[in-house]
Amino acid sequence: MGPTASGKSALAMALAQHVPAEIISVDSAQTYRDMNIGTAKPSLADRKAVPHHLIDIIDPTDAYSTARFREDAVRLIGEVIARGRLPLLVGGTMLYFKSLREGLSNLPQADPQVRASLDERAATIGWPAMHAELARIDPVTASRLQPNDAQRIQRALEVHRITGVPLSQLQGRREAATSEARDEAYRPVTIALSPGERAVLHRRIEARFDAMLRAGLVDELRQLRDRHALRADMPSMRTVGYRQAWAHLEGAMDAAELRDRGVFATRQLAKRQLTWLRSTPDTETFDCLSPDLVKQVRIYVQRQLEAS
Repeated sequence: MGPTASGKSALAMALAQHVPAEIISVDSAQTYRDMNIGTAKPSLADRKAVPHHLIDIIDPTDAYSTARFREDAVRLIGEVIARGRLPLLVGGTMLYFKSLREGLSNLPQADPQVRASLDERAATIGWPAMHAELARIDPVTASRLQPNDAQRIQRALEVHRITGVPLSQLQGRREAATSEARDEAYRPVTIALSPGERAVLHRRIEARFDAMLRAGLVDELRQLRDRHALRADMPSMRTVGYRQAWAHLEGAMDAAELRDRGVFATRQLAKRQLTWLRSTPDTETFDCLSPDLVKQVRIYVQRQLEAS
């Protein structure tokens, strides 16, 4: 686990040179087909050298839930182990990791009619006003969300409409561990990458976003919009980078502002990821800026394998 630009993928590839491994992506954005530049997907050469899973599995017009990730990941972990290989779960979508460690809350399924009603109201009053409504019925959840986080605000309001109970209360009632988790024949080893100097990570983020722009992020989005019936409020298009590129194509910001806002949004994402990491128990943390990071982690992993 680690923030964006911390070198998770490179480390996983380096580990795969020393242990028989397959990589399971824990990245919600890399599930989308054709979204390659802005999601920093592993290269085709890397994916050929080491098997990768949960990449390019849905169209940008689709949605991929945490529940579906957990189901897919649990299945893949079992299959990789059955092949006598080590599953490396690699990514920065912390909610996905949390679902594997703790299970899922007992939440109702999405209701298309309720969502349509909420979308209609949001189109009239705007998502910041919807956020204010959420704050009145569920201040705990509202405090965690940005006023324009349409997807999560909608879900919280939807849950309340269906159940009459605030989402924050339901999330406290974790379901019992599944049989896969209770009877697992393996022990998870959790490694976190965290920068010793935040300023260095920020420079990495800047360099990475600049490289995405040079590689054609805006043109990639333009082609995606030509091929798919995309909307700005879809989960795929709310991904950092694509959200700013969309605004640029709509004329809402120039190229310089696209760059600045994209870098800022990526830094904010990294900040949230680091906050998650600090609250994650039973985690071995390594400085992602250390020159001998690969050696340190390889030795640690080998010791864990020997202990098991």
